[in-house]
This record gives sequence, C-alpha cells and structure tokens, in this order.
Amino acid sequence: MTGDGADGRPATRCLIADDQAMVREGFAAVLAAQPGLLVVGQAADGAEAVRQARELRPDLVLMDVRMPVMDGLEATRRIMSAPPAPRVLMLTTFDLDDYVYAALRAGASGFLLKDATAAELVQAVRVVASGDALLAPSVTRRLIADFARQPRSDPPFPLALGALTQRETEVLRLIARGLSNAEISDTLVIAEQTTKTHVGRILAKLGLRDRAQAVVLAYESGLVAPGESR
Repeated sequence: MTGDGADGRPATRCLIADDQAMVREGFAAVLAAQPGLLVVGQAADGAEAVRQARELRPDLVLMDVRMPVMDGLEATRRIMSAPPAPRVLMLTTFDLDDYVYAALRAGASGFLLKDATAAELVQAVRVVASGDALLAPSVTRRLIADFARQPRSDPPFPLALGALTQRETEVLRLIARGLSNAEISDTLVIAEQTTKTHVGRILAKLGLRDRAQAVVLAYESGLVAPGESR
C-alpha cells in the first residue's frame, strides 16, 4: 500500500484520539475505506495522542474533548506547539461540551459531533485537511455567545488589521459571522473566486492558519462585537 490517493497525491494521514474504543474503531473503519485517507494511529487518551502525533506526524488529528490522563484541549495545545503541527478536528457531544472558544484558542480547526454520520465525518476530515476550517453556524453562534458572556473591555486592535483593505475587512467581518464563501459572495455581490482570494490574503496578512483563527481574532480585537447584525 502506497498511501497515495486516487489522484496520485499523498493520502491524508489521520490519527484518532478518543477514550471510547467503539468510537475510535468505528471512525477508523469509515476513514480507512475512503480513497485518499489513511489511518496511521489510534490513541485512548490525550497524553497518548501527543506521543503518537510526534512519532507518526499525521496530517490531521480527530481529537475528543473529554479524555482521561490529559484532555483534548491540553493535548491540542501541546501538539500545536511542536511544528510541523497537524490540523485538529475536535470531537464533541456539543450540548455537553462548553469548550468551543477554548478549543479554537488551542488551535483546533473545526468541530464534529460524535454522532455524525459517516458521510459527515468524511466531509469534515476532507474540509479540515484541505486547509479550511469547519465552523458550522451553530458552532459560530456558540462562540459568539461565549464572547457575549465575557465581554472584552477596551480590546486590543492588532496593528496587522491596518494592513487589510476595506474589502478585506468586510470579508473578515463576514467570516466572523460564520458565513461561507458562497454566502460572503452573495452578500458582497462578488464572484466566489474573488472571495477565496480575499480570504487567502486576509490569512496571509494576519499570519493566521485558517478561518477558525480569523473568527477568534475578529472578536478578540474588537473588529466584531457579539450581538452585531450581519
């Protein structure tokens, strides 16, 4: 087995971290059956996930939030602190886990409900592995609610934001509202490829990894305030 995808590109190497064996094995079976995806390891706790991430160098880690020994948030922080860092897709029960903001701050690129369908799992892995962030509207609303509960007084406004053009600033505001590229394009009446170009420039100018970090920065800097309308 070469580990290459159907198009000849290297397969996305995935590590699954969850303390429930049935969840790990079920997700592993689904991903292993997909072209272009390769499961290189499984971890039963956060500490083991950190060790395996450093040894196996996966491209993406499916990380449960709640695990023994070390939780998924701390494991994500440690994994992201040692380059080259993989993408991290957090597994959550969502209604029970109040860790959305903390997970984004730790470096997560997206969230997936543990009761997701096989198709949703595969799509989430491909989206995050491609370099995008998986922020469903419900997750963005939860993030906004977290900021609303803990309002920042006199938030810092990074100098880097001054490097953005007026249009890029508009796009960043809409990203922070959870809009997709297609929705941003419709809102601003521009081509979707133009929106993609703006998003790429925003991330590059601000030194951000993905849209998830852009959302956090937009709120922490005060560029967008909880409760603003779209």
